Amino acid sequence: MNDKMASFSAKIAKPRDEARPVVFVVYPDIVLLDLVGPLQVFSHALDPVMKTNGYVCSVTSVDGGMIDTNTVVSIPSEHVSHSLEASIHTLVVVGGDGANTAMHDTRVLETVNALAAGAQRVCSVCSGALVLAAAGLLDGRRAVTHWDDCETLEKGFPEVKVEIDPIYIKDGNVWTSAGITAGIDMALAVVAEDLGRRAALHVARSMVTHMARAGGQSQFSPVLRRQLLDSTGRFEQLHHWIAENLGGDLRVEQLAENMNMSARNFARLYAGQMGLTPAKAVEAIRIEVAQDLLETSDKTIRQIAAQCGFKDEERMRRAFMRTLNVSPTDYRRGFRAG
Repeated sequence: MNDKMASFSAKIAKPRDEARPVVFVVYPDIVLLDLVGPLQVFSHALDPVMKTNGYVCSVTSVDGGMIDTNTVVSIPSEHVSHSLEASIHTLVVVGGDGANTAMHDTRVLETVNALAAGAQRVCSVCSGALVLAAAGLLDGRRAVTHWDDCETLEKGFPEVKVEIDPIYIKDGNVWTSAGITAGIDMALAVVAEDLGRRAALHVARSMVTHMARAGGQSQFSPVLRRQLLDSTGRFEQLHHWIAENLGGDLRVEQLAENMNMSARNFARLYAGQMGLTPAKAVEAIRIEVAQDLLETSDKTIRQIAAQCGFKDEERMRRAFMRTLNVSPTDYRRGFRAG
């Protein structure tokens, strides 16, 4: 090892103020936000005891140099040799369309395995899970990736226990996250584990992220799911009307009247296109609005239940348990904005 590399490794092994070294692995055609989202989280996180940066970050690749992303912006990277003998606290493999090539690149996989061997924690963002799986680091573990890549992960690596819904999963010292912005949620959870929840909330606030989502939340937005199912916008106005009239009469007859249809024809067409009954759709929207109020308002659970049309706390509690497997009280405790 030359003097320059020795000096660099020494700095990483014992960074200033004992900041935790985080190494990001990149390759051509990564998603830029997969990198800069978590990078921003770790760069902003402060150690509450030392009052200094909690992490020191570096970006590495097999050959070093400029790496193309899926945008017009390319990013610089260090040669992997700079990190191979360093003490790594958290290793993060970034995702992107390039993962489909990287997962078959022997040099990339050898690099990831070598870095992971010296890391206390290994993470992937989005389709970076495909690279971890190809390196054998997810065998026997629960894992998640972008919903569009879950089938590829499941079919290509049967030893991996793929879960499509969570925004991130922690299995031992290996963390995987879902699509793109979920990498920010995972990074915030890592900061909370290392430095405490207050430190994570401070970063979330500085990034104007209104909350730190827990891993059990779905990577699928219910609103986006409805929009995808209702691609022609046939029921878009109805869904807005429901959300604005949660305390009113939302029986199927009223919904049908809003659509200028008979109740029977409306119920049949709605269920056929949206995949659930109108009554279930109303309950889902009530839950979504209640979630937002629990996260952002000081209203009591009783007030929220009344505002959202549940009539009483017990009905809202049962709806939350059926849909989210958590009570309104526990939901507020876990997801309340800092």
